[in-house]
Amino acid sequence: MSLLEIKRLSVSDAREGIDIVRNLNFSLKKNVCLGIVGESGSGKSLTAKAILGLTSPWLDVRGEAIFDGMNLIGQPNKVLKKIRGQRICMILQDAMTAFNPLDTIGKHMIETFCGILEIKKKKAKEMAEVALHRVHIHEPEQVLKKYPHQLSGGMLQRVMISIVIMMEPDIIIADEPTTALDSINQREVVEQFKLLREITGTSIIFISHDLGVVQYLADELLVMRNGEIVESGKAEVLFSTPKHEFTKYLINTRVSLAEPFQQSMARR
Repeated sequence: MSLLEIKRLSVSDAREGIDIVRNLNFSLKKNVCLGIVGESGSGKSLTAKAILGLTSPWLDVRGEAIFDGMNLIGQPNKVLKKIRGQRICMILQDAMTAFNPLDTIGKHMIETFCGILEIKKKKAKEMAEVALHRVHIHEPEQVLKKYPHQLSGGMLQRVMISIVIMMEPDIIIADEPTTALDSINQREVVEQFKLLREITGTSIIFISHDLGVVQYLADELLVMRNGEIVESGKAEVLFSTPKHEFTKYLINTRVSLAEPFQQSMARR
């Protein structure tokens, strides 16, 4: 049984009358990582945002995204807010946008844990330190005192991932979560995703242009081009015997770019 079922999902720009994403159909099963790959502008990130009601007001979203018996498309924001952040968490590509520049990392994490998990401040602070440890951030008590601008983009990404990991959601939608990280930190973050699945059964939609990371983590693969799905199936099969010419192009031209990550994983 599917945990999330996407049916005929389309997104169009109401101002221009242009279809950006067209008639997507796919599903996400429990304890499965679905990798979504494609060129920039192919609609990968927009698809994720459409599922959670995070698109711009001028975009028209149609179709169905069935989660726990409910179609998320068209639901009011107050309904989606109860789902976002705990049951379905999204990790954005630009980590800086996830943090208030006026608040310390500690305040942000503590308020997030208190608000969503309904726990006391003392417990939330303990969770924040544990969370940072889990993504291999040294001296977490010092990091909690810092402001977002005092951390690198890669460090902020790891902080954001640590928050999501502690939520143990049903689904994590990760939009280019390793883009700002070097190969060593990529390895550690990807291993955290893998461990989280093994322990909790969390399902993951992993959006990335880095085919090396996707090949290592994904069970199933969905290839997008110009707002459409051109090929989908078991990741192992698509990487070894792709049928669509665009999938062949992606694999042939980009796997070599992932060599640093693959070498890093091979040294484990």
